[in-house]
Amino acid sequence: MAGTYNNVLELINNTPLVRLNRVTEGMKGEFFAKLECFNPGHSTKDRIALHIIENAEKQGLLKPGATIVETTSGNTGFSVAMVGIIKGYKCILAVSDKTKPEKISFLKAMGARVYLCPANVPANDPRSYYEVAKRIAAETPNSLYINQYFNKENTRSHYLTTGPEIWEQTQGRVTHLIGCTGTGGTLTGAARFLKEKNPDVKVIGVDADGSVLKKYFDTGEVDPDEIHPYQIEGLGKNLIPEALDFSVIDEYVKVSDEPSAYATREIALKEGMMVGYTSGASLTAARKIAHNFNEDSVVVLIFPDHGSRYMTKVFSDEWMRSQGFMKSKLNGLEPHAMVEKKI
Repeated sequence: MAGTYNNVLELINNTPLVRLNRVTEGMKGEFFAKLECFNPGHSTKDRIALHIIENAEKQGLLKPGATIVETTSGNTGFSVAMVGIIKGYKCILAVSDKTKPEKISFLKAMGARVYLCPANVPANDPRSYYEVAKRIAAETPNSLYINQYFNKENTRSHYLTTGPEIWEQTQGRVTHLIGCTGTGGTLTGAARFLKEKNPDVKVIGVDADGSVLKKYFDTGEVDPDEIHPYQIEGLGKNLIPEALDFSVIDEYVKVSDEPSAYATREIALKEGMMVGYTSGASLTAARKIAHNFNEDSVVVLIFPDHGSRYMTKVFSDEWMRSQGFMKSKLNGLEPHAMVEKKI
């Protein structure tokens, strides 16, 4: 029947590009958000889960009843579990303990088995979620470890979908692409396509204060002194992912927890977009390099996921206060707690 879909997987890709109006006031150029929360799993990770799993099926790497194993801060795990449900695969996830409870609840609701691993340990520590996932995959018969950080199909999925969508939606006018890098697949896969179309498109990677990626980009060296705990999920790393193609990035910008948290809330309060913590990080980065834009700039910011997964984090006044972030005013707007009225 016209207008119907056979399953939720047919809703993946073709997310909208929406103009940003109030959060970019005073900045030169036009600004647009690529709203990846419109994927059925509410994040950009739906793209890689579907692509990698279907690619593995074509190669005969997935047999009926197989178990898919993955490392995740939440979103990839949800997408893998969702695709697994439709295709008949089980799902086991190694998850960072930096991941908030609502994300873990989402994963369990989708039938995934979850192993919680400490975030603040070296990547090669046997307790890290990288090593735990490797061990689980090795010990589980008929299993496949997706390994999004080192799987080049992660990047390729965005080369095939996200990049072409942005090019078509901007009618080829895009001048700047800004996005957070965790695995790096989303930003650099899309960037690779856009630069093939127009090498002058500037690509800005966003890194976390506490991550090694920007300094590696600048110097070619991993500096352990750069590593320290931070709160933004899905951004930055303590290792160098192979899915991250540094050759298509023109500049890296570091952002910290507090301004990114405020920017995330500001996007909701000023644009009506309920998006996640990394979206606020991308907006913060755009503001830090606003001097690079001019009247002809067409700037696309990738907003990777939905804010519903951060209700006990950046959208919680209690959590904001616990981090020392809560102020009496939020860029001229009242925080949530200030508008509550007791009857």
